[in-house]
Amino acid sequence: MRYTQITEKQVHTMLGAIGAASIDALFAPIPTELRFPRPLAIPRGVSELEILRDVQNLAERNRGCGALTCFLGGGAYDHFVPTLVDALAAQSEFLTAYTPYQAEASQGMLQLLYEFQTMICTLTGMDVANASLYEGATAAAEAVLLATTATDRSQIVVAESVHPDILRVLRTYAAERAIGIRTVALADGVVDEAALARELGDRTAAIVVQSPNFFGCIEHLDRLIPRAHKQGALAIVATDPIACGLLKPPGFLGADIVVGEGQCLGVPLQYGGPYLGLMATREKFLRKMPGRIVGATTDQEGRRGFCLALQTREQHIKRERATSNICTNQGLLAVRAAVYLAAMGKQGIAKVAGLCFDKAHYAADQICRLPGYERRFRAPFFKEFVVRTSRNVRKVLSACRERGILGGIPLVRFEDRYSDCFLVAVTEKRTKAEIDALVSALAAA
Repeated sequence: MRYTQITEKQVHTMLGAIGAASIDALFAPIPTELRFPRPLAIPRGVSELEILRDVQNLAERNRGCGALTCFLGGGAYDHFVPTLVDALAAQSEFLTAYTPYQAEASQGMLQLLYEFQTMICTLTGMDVANASLYEGATAAAEAVLLATTATDRSQIVVAESVHPDILRVLRTYAAERAIGIRTVALADGVVDEAALARELGDRTAAIVVQSPNFFGCIEHLDRLIPRAHKQGALAIVATDPIACGLLKPPGFLGADIVVGEGQCLGVPLQYGGPYLGLMATREKFLRKMPGRIVGATTDQEGRRGFCLALQTREQHIKRERATSNICTNQGLLAVRAAVYLAAMGKQGIAKVAGLCFDKAHYAADQICRLPGYERRFRAPFFKEFVVRTSRNVRKVLSACRERGILGGIPLVRFEDRYSDCFLVAVTEKRTKAEIDALVSALAAA
């Protein structure tokens, strides 16, 4: 009876305490037709040994990226995580799901978050970064709130090439705050610049564009950002931080706010989360940023130290005047990202980005040589690309799984017009042999 919470003795004691003769008498006021006529089909209790065996059998039915070759992307990627990241992030000083407040935060933790902010600024080409947010989509939504506050405007123009999940989160935030969202159509996988010009107006607070975008294509930020600025709007750019090792960072192209998903920076796939939201801005928006910002200072004796310089999300103090209702940051995952970035260094990030680019282009070239397969868009791409096929997409990807290969994401999940397409991502982990095996599986499907 160790895990059976309601025993016959307990039922009898309960009935006696409330003065009911039986369970049937207890429920007598409820009409018979509304009562369940028989006992629940709950299986008999089993021993701890038996339940552990059952749970183990269930767990073994899951096959993760350690057992399968993964070409999945769309926001979560199978990048290599150096052992160093696990070893340092697992130190007891960092390993907590609870984000400490100022009085509880050690100098070591504060310094590590400060270094994280510095490296994110270096990576994105921006002036200031916060100590992380929940994940990439939330970061984009918070950037929209910052833009509407900074410009005193209420319209947002969003490229259709942003991740569908980002667009959904933006719509959710906007619905509660009377923010209008207008979307811009695509032209061969990237923003239609003529359509963007038509959507921009004197009430536009910002444009939101993703590069590399959801389809893996590289947007013309050097042309899109000036168009926004010409209308007095801000430019919010969502980016893959790894891509910044190869492509010119958005900050160098004039972006006002850069956001992104930091999962690729030393964070495992872990079944879809938790992940890591990145945000960096121009210095003039520093006091409008959500979340936490760690600053460097000196104590009374002149020694360098660190503190939580800003917590503009302090709804527990400012209430409705708070900059944001974001309550915390992904401290542990920011630690992992900081360790990863420090371990890889500028050359390492550039190397990873170059490998992703080269391997993805090799894969695309080989797949497009197969009968019935072609690239859906001709725009330049980074590590992801969309394949269009004359074959049944689900059957093709199912055939790949039978060979131990996760061949891609069917895009019909997101939009019906892409029912003949799937998205393929190639990271630095994929070998030539694995790519060739994917090509063979697609050919045989």
